[in-house]
Amino acid sequence: MRLLLLRHAKSDWSGQAGDHAPDHAHDHAHDHQRPLSPRGRRALPRVASHMKRLGYQPHTILCSTATRTRETCELLLAHLETQASVHHDRALYLAEWPQLLAEIRGVPAGTSPLLLIGHNPGLEQLALALALQPQSPAERARTEKLAAKFPTAALAVLDFDIADWSQVKPGSGRLIDYVRPKDLRMKSQPG
Repeated sequence: MRLLLLRHAKSDWSGQAGDHAPDHAHDHAHDHQRPLSPRGRRALPRVASHMKRLGYQPHTILCSTATRTRETCELLLAHLETQASVHHDRALYLAEWPQLLAEIRGVPAGTSPLLLIGHNPGLEQLALALALQPQSPAERARTEKLAAKFPTAALAVLDFDIADWSQVKPGSGRLIDYVRPKDLRMKSQPG
């Protein structure tokens, strides 16, 4: 089973900073409705191209209901040319990693690859929680890069030796790929 974790592309903060839970209900509503920035929109075709080239075509997509995650999903789908089934879920909005894991465990068996489009810090913490201790220098380098930063539009790909998503648990996945938009600008060949 394969899990793709994609942080939403860069959004338009209009003077605010950080991807953190807002303090007030008004801020919360504003945060939920923030759209993608032009830079965020430019990053997604590169991410989609990388996904297509390496066969990361999602079967099902779980997506937060925030405007920036919905726009990330729509742009990605436009470039992937896939018929993935999309499920928007308010529970994914700014969710902590145990909540994200619970949502994944509820996905029907045989749904792979599964793409989750969400927010930090939960997404980064989930990727690190699910990844096994690295088995090779390449895996160690990927894990260290992910632990250092999970920027907007970054993609983590984990493989699990399980038959059903209900069996997914911390430390049970292999981090087979981790790529950031800036990595895709620098190289055009898979590596």
